[in-house]
Amino acid sequence: MNNSKPLQVVDLFAGPGGLGEGFSSLHDGNSFNVIVSAEMDSAARKTLRLRAYYRALKKNNPGALDEYYRFCETPGLIEPKLNKSKAQWDEADSEARQICLGSPEGNDELDAIIKAKLVTEKPWVLIGGPPCQAYSIVGRARNRGKLDYKAEDDHRHFLYKEYLRIIQKNRPAVFVMENVKGILSSKVGGESIFAQILGDLADPDKALGLPDEGRGRYRICSLSTEEVYVSGQDPSTVNFKNFIVRSEEYGVPQARHRVILVGVNENFTTDTDGIQLGKASNTVTVGDVIGTLPKIRSTLTKAVDSNDSWCFEVLKHLTSLNKSLADLIRVDPLLRARLKIVRDSFSGGGLLSGNLRLPKRDGEGAIRNTDLDAWYKDDRLGVWLNHEARGHMSADLGRYIYAAVFAKVHKFSPKGHKDFDLPGLAPAHLNWESGKFNDRFRVQLENQPATTVTSHISKDGHYFIHYDPNQCRSLSVREAARLQTFPDNYFFLGNRTQQFHQVGNAVPPMLARNIAAVVEKIVSRELIRRNSRRDLFSMT
Repeated sequence: MNNSKPLQVVDLFAGPGGLGEGFSSLHDGNSFNVIVSAEMDSAARKTLRLRAYYRALKKNNPGALDEYYRFCETPGLIEPKLNKSKAQWDEADSEARQICLGSPEGNDELDAIIKAKLVTEKPWVLIGGPPCQAYSIVGRARNRGKLDYKAEDDHRHFLYKEYLRIIQKNRPAVFVMENVKGILSSKVGGESIFAQILGDLADPDKALGLPDEGRGRYRICSLSTEEVYVSGQDPSTVNFKNFIVRSEEYGVPQARHRVILVGVNENFTTDTDGIQLGKASNTVTVGDVIGTLPKIRSTLTKAVDSNDSWCFEVLKHLTSLNKSLADLIRVDPLLRARLKIVRDSFSGGGLLSGNLRLPKRDGEGAIRNTDLDAWYKDDRLGVWLNHEARGHMSADLGRYIYAAVFAKVHKFSPKGHKDFDLPGLAPAHLNWESGKFNDRFRVQLENQPATTVTSHISKDGHYFIHYDPNQCRSLSVREAARLQTFPDNYFFLGNRTQQFHQVGNAVPPMLARNIAAVVEKIVSRELIRRNSRRDLFSMT
């Protein structure tokens, strides 16, 4: 990208930094440089800062990387010890900012940072995903249950306008905006919010009631199809679903379907042909990326926990499940046989429950795919970060081990009361048999991509049951992070609930890296064209 490398990046609503990680990792950080990432959550901001510190060390002070690894590997440390790397920590502190966008103070702070750091004379890139709670199907269902709720009074529907304000004021060459696919059907005042967003992003001056300054409208491009929306186009002529990116088609071990918009400033270029993401040749599965991580057991809640007591509870449930199947008229010989095998060979009693920093052993974590191994693994790191099991009630242990065995036998996760029909498996839900809870307990199948990792994983693990019945638990933060394609040396800070929340809200960094390559292609192509014209003029 000649003398414009690396392109400056501003990351808004950054979460723990999934989008920024993808852009920063392209060509070892030589293509893009995040100058500021703004996030309002304090725990996510700490994670952002730590990752920015790691990147700064790799790029500018690799001899001091041991201070990052020492922090990762030393129990009790809450910040790195900065004997040789204070400059990089200060740089990270300046880059990763806790900012509440939409507040006067937050907007003023971001504007001041951009004014001080951003070189607007060169092409730059804006990335981010405005909060999605108001658009998601689940969020809208909750809102309908609230008395006097009015979508037009919910400020979360309009947080994208903080993103729009930065576009209008500073005119990036390219922007990338990500959100849940529920945004496609969301309405405010009876009107499609997505149609409004398309129109606003395509013409920021008009959207904000400002005069047209001739600084460029935007072509809003799909990454998965050739769909393009331009200013003034009737939204009804656009197939909104064409803006959905299905992550599992691009090498992510997760069926995460998100709306991703790429806006290209028409004053910069109108050449947006052939910018779609290239699909992966192979599907990556849950088992591929978490199958060789250390096996750990859950802990017991509302009871004294120990290896023996946990093993006793699991074996108690296995014995009960075997007896129930034997006594039922319904015949499921494969399930019955597999449950008996698991009961007779149960080997979970010697497992640890994991740790925030769990020492590594040789051979753990391998993926047997050269590219994925290079992406995930870090042989210099001596621990597994964020790999600890959460606690479960004894009754849930019975449901989890039954669900895991059922999934192994039938190749799908059991659904609702019809599949959870053995005595003692039904949870205490008044509407359990209504059909509303069909996916209340869901196994992440070993030989398929995971279902979408969402922030709900921070509340309980019922949707994210490990496929291995011997471990009898929900996923750890590290496993969820691998499904999201975070590298193993990405350390999530905060308490475990906050860690889960960060992972669930993130954009998969590997997908983000692929998007970054598309953005680089758009910018490079135009800069090469401009340089060619400049060379031609200089010869005449």
